[in-house]
Amino acid sequence: MPRFLTEQFDISETRLKEIVSDTIAGSDDGELFLEYSEGEALMFDNGRLKTANFNTDQGFGLRAVAGEATGYAHSSELSEAALLRASDAVSAVKAGYSGTLAGAPARTNKHLYGEENPIGSPGFEEKAKLLQEIDAYLRGKDPRVRQVTASLAASWQHVEILRGDGQIVRDIRPMVRVSIAVVVGDGDRQETGSHGMGGRKGFGEFLAEGSWRHGADEALRQALVNLAAIPAPAGTFDIVLSSGWPGVMLHEAVGHGLEGDFNRKKTSAFAGLMGQQVAAKGVTVVDDGTIFERRGSLTVDDEGTPSAHNVLIDDGKLVGYMQDRQNARLMGVKPTGNGRREGYAHQPMPRMTNTYMTAGSMTPEEIIASVKNGIYAVSFGGGQVDITSGKFVFGCTEAYMIEDGKVTQPIKGAMLIGNGPDAMHRVTMVGNDMKLDTGIGMCGKAGQGVPVGVGQPHLRMNQMTVGGTRV
Repeated sequence: MPRFLTEQFDISETRLKEIVSDTIAGSDDGELFLEYSEGEALMFDNGRLKTANFNTDQGFGLRAVAGEATGYAHSSELSEAALLRASDAVSAVKAGYSGTLAGAPARTNKHLYGEENPIGSPGFEEKAKLLQEIDAYLRGKDPRVRQVTASLAASWQHVEILRGDGQIVRDIRPMVRVSIAVVVGDGDRQETGSHGMGGRKGFGEFLAEGSWRHGADEALRQALVNLAAIPAPAGTFDIVLSSGWPGVMLHEAVGHGLEGDFNRKKTSAFAGLMGQQVAAKGVTVVDDGTIFERRGSLTVDDEGTPSAHNVLIDDGKLVGYMQDRQNARLMGVKPTGNGRREGYAHQPMPRMTNTYMTAGSMTPEEIIASVKNGIYAVSFGGGQVDITSGKFVFGCTEAYMIEDGKVTQPIKGAMLIGNGPDAMHRVTMVGNDMKLDTGIGMCGKAGQGVPVGVGQPHLRMNQMTVGGTRV
């Protein structure tokens, strides 16, 4: 693996900087983004090792920004010829434009991750054997287990960002994930359960016997809960959301609406509401890319801006948006370290890192006990959100009825329906048990996927619409 990506070109670093400087001169901003990545994935399904792959990739993306316009070109060939072709294409955005190059991002001496690559340990054979053990363990736990799918994935990314002024920023980004899914059946009925865990670290703690067995047990528990579940009712109910992964609803229904590009273009339901009460008092929402080893954490974003702890909503008031450099400049504010991209073939844009709601003062037991007739949503699956209107629909993968302050019958097919800003005003109780998800989040936007973290404490939301099959 390369020590410095700039050295992989067939030209000197001085010549490299000269080409980048000439390309960006006269624009407002820009950079050369260099990336080298390795990835490995193994999946054990239906009693056999179904897929196993290892890949490497490297390349560059060259960008110049002129006002609201962007010129971008990329290549997997690290050569002077490829860079000059990219420069010609990118420079077209500057035609008839005269800009002043924005100041460089602040520097940081903090590095969240070292050079260690998680792919090499444990070895391939040991990983394959472990996946087989997970399969055998679950099949031996319960005769109703009909299918087990277990997978391990790891990646190691090295990025370098070279600006027109010659500044170079480097970052190392490891990542691992363990995923387990189970199908259980009783007669003609089948249900599923799943559990995942991971983060920006090595496999060590996740592959310890106690850890993977816990993950397997959780997947089986959820599947058996769903096997006993009755159809969800339809109507309006008080909702209690569990802590951790249910923060994905906050991420989708509120987080995307707080990204700078949507607000600059006034296509977000939160546009123009800075300083106003956009959620109930007691609701504080943060995006923090500095949390060590979390899935969404980065030393610097993909423009070289250090990651930060950014408060977005403070006690219900909108106080900040997530910004990349371009949208921050056009809105007259500072970048927040949220300029992210999937890889060298993609342009950066405002994206979340680890987005969560902070803790309140109520215990989960107090929140559940306060509900006479409602639904307890423990885990979510897929959802859809309209950024402009804020409307969302989320499917529950584990949920229960709450009757007279007690959790009772599990239900299946519950769909939570609402509007992000409106839903935040319906929060009446915030728990004291904030936790982040187990390290499984991926976020899609404009065709790009990036790893993220979500989180929240237990919440009570009054009179939310629930779609179900039982009236």
